[in-house]
Amino acid sequence: MRVSAGVDYAVRAAVVLAGAPPGTWVKGDAIAAGQGLSFRYCEQLCAQLRKAGLVVSQRGADGGYRLARPAVEISVADVVRAIDGPLGDVHGMAPEDVDYPAPADHVRDVWVATRSALRAVLERVSLADVATGQLPALEELLADPSAWERRRRER
Repeated sequence: MRVSAGVDYAVRAAVVLAGAPPGTWVKGDAIAAGQGLSFRYCEQLCAQLRKAGLVVSQRGADGGYRLARPAVEISVADVVRAIDGPLGDVHGMAPEDVDYPAPADHVRDVWVATRSALRAVLERVSLADVATGQLPALEELLADPSAWERRRRER
């Protein structure tokens, strides 16, 4: 899976909001500066999160951003979908809707299974989990040493 810069930054911004005390407004410039992001891009991402109903905003000196509902109720998948759309789409289509001629007809099964694997991780991990570092849904995956090894394509 390739994680876009927008998804990476949006998840980080959302985790900052998840780590703030409930009801606290966090300024966009504080999110951007704390995460080493461009303020302008951070604002654009927060606007997308707001449009998706994950974040609320308030203008003014006492304003900023906060999560629209408790962090435990917002999954990482929710943030990914808000920024990049559905998980595991294939050329803009749901994987179950693609149709390939033989012998590639079972490639669809690979894409459906890949989406399922992404869901198994991203839908089970909440922003609260990431903010607190409590990631029981990931322990087994992270314990595998090969998970930490980058595989490069052969030339």
